[in-house]
Amino acid sequence: MQQPLIQDDVVVMGILAAILGLVFTTAASNNKHLKKFYSIVPALLLCYFIPGILNSSNVISGEQSGLYKMASSYLLPASLVLFTLNLDIPAIWRLRKKAGLLFFTGTIGVMVGGPLAMFIVGQFSPETVNGETWKGLTTLAGSWIGGGANQTALFEMLQPSGALYSATIAVDVICANIWMALLIYSASKAKKIDKWLKADTSEIDAIQQKLAIQQAEGERMPTLTSMMQIIGVALGGVAIAHGLGTFLADYIRENAAHLSKYSLDSQFFWKVFIATLVGVALSFTKVRKLEGYGASKMASVFLYILIATIGMKMDILAMFQQPGLFAVGAIWITFHGLLILVVAKLTRTPLFFAGVGSMANIGAAASAPVVASAFNPALAPVGVILAILGYAIGTNAAYICGLVMQWVGGMF
Repeated sequence: MQQPLIQDDVVVMGILAAILGLVFTTAASNNKHLKKFYSIVPALLLCYFIPGILNSSNVISGEQSGLYKMASSYLLPASLVLFTLNLDIPAIWRLRKKAGLLFFTGTIGVMVGGPLAMFIVGQFSPETVNGETWKGLTTLAGSWIGGGANQTALFEMLQPSGALYSATIAVDVICANIWMALLIYSASKAKKIDKWLKADTSEIDAIQQKLAIQQAEGERMPTLTSMMQIIGVALGGVAIAHGLGTFLADYIRENAAHLSKYSLDSQFFWKVFIATLVGVALSFTKVRKLEGYGASKMASVFLYILIATIGMKMDILAMFQQPGLFAVGAIWITFHGLLILVVAKLTRTPLFFAGVGSMANIGAAASAPVVASAFNPALAPVGVILAILGYAIGTNAAYICGLVMQWVGGMF
């Protein structure tokens, strides 16, 4: 494996921070050329894409760096605690029907899209989809319905070859990251797309307006005390999530192994779930007043660092190493996206639900809040809730998809 130009994570972290600072500075500039540029390219997309370019050009290495693990383990739960401090539970609950509809549409898109993509690619490249290819692609289905824990469970179950599994992971990472980039970009055009969808955005607009009013009324000048309180609540919540999450995952693995098929032995699942619960619980206390001092802004800082570390895992050049499998992945995820878009159009459902429902499947708990926050940071918990649902059904749904793919592969 070729070593990257910069291997020290301290230096890499500094580069990512500098990129974020530069993007936000230029995005806030009054320069007419920059304003025109950012009217086309969202700032969030650059925070995600520039680290990907550095990774693809081997300046840094997302695979060798430990920054993503740090951000997903510490900063993601911390941001969820802070985002949910000011949560309006009744308002979020009212979104459940549309959110659920688009989430399950996305799941069906993955389950049907896999066999369909295999069949199409098999017409011109049968060697790509025959044999045991279905085993590797079944683990991909587990990742795209649930997440990494589901993918690992299916790997242990089916035992695809090391070479096939490595190629499948490459397809997973590059296709999922490109898809995430497209969803982030679409969020910047949400009003135009919602108009085309003839969507009723009144519920989402009402939540956003209510939150804006609450934030304006409760906004205060941050002090050292308030900032330390925010950090204390965030990282204290992370400590609770990690402590309980590790205990529950280990307990289930040792005493209720049958629950592993629902990914309930995954530490990451429990950490994200408990961090969200901690934030929800604190939203019923006086701690919610920390939102006035900038709790959600601090959460956004954490989330943007996570976005940069996710971006540095993207290797654009990897698609040229396994063109056949990447064709399967591209057709697969395109079908998934088109199905969601058609259902959103037929039901006049806002783009927000389509984007978050899709990413809750494809990207799971680490990415769904990112896409949700691209629409509005206050709606990040919706992405988490749907992603947790994906964890619960991912292994079984992907296994069913795998059986169909095995049959399709047998045709070639």
